[in-house]
Amino acid sequence: MKKILVVDDDSDYQMVCETILKAAGYQVTQALNGRAAIEALRQDKPDLILLDVMMSTVLEGIEVSKQIKSKPQLKDVPVVMVSSITTSEYASSFPDDERIPIDAWLSKPIQPDVLLKTVRRFVGQAEEVAPNGR
Repeated sequence: MKKILVVDDDSDYQMVCETILKAAGYQVTQALNGRAAIEALRQDKPDLILLDVMMSTVLEGIEVSKQIKSKPQLKDVPVVMVSSITTSEYASSFPDDERIPIDAWLSKPIQPDVLLKTVRRFVGQAEEVAPNGR
């Protein structure tokens, strides 16, 4: 199964993502902040990372994306940044003068079809499981 790591401090958002992705056949793991994400990445390499910007700090997701893309064993893992920062009171904090090492950007709230289309763009369809479990 294709593995997706959802990194977000909003447990409701994580639950919605997990429900959508699992229903489509993906395996989902979660992390509530950048530190937990880095630890999860040490344990298991996912096929894709959905990464929030604002977590423990306003720009934590940006720092996490830089750490991910700097590691040779992870630099090929697509990072899709998911955030509402551009419409928040912190919009002016978002750096517009530097390249952020991500592969795609999605604005919250995300429509389920947009989420799945983006995931499929990077990792393809989830592997189908035969009715007999094989």
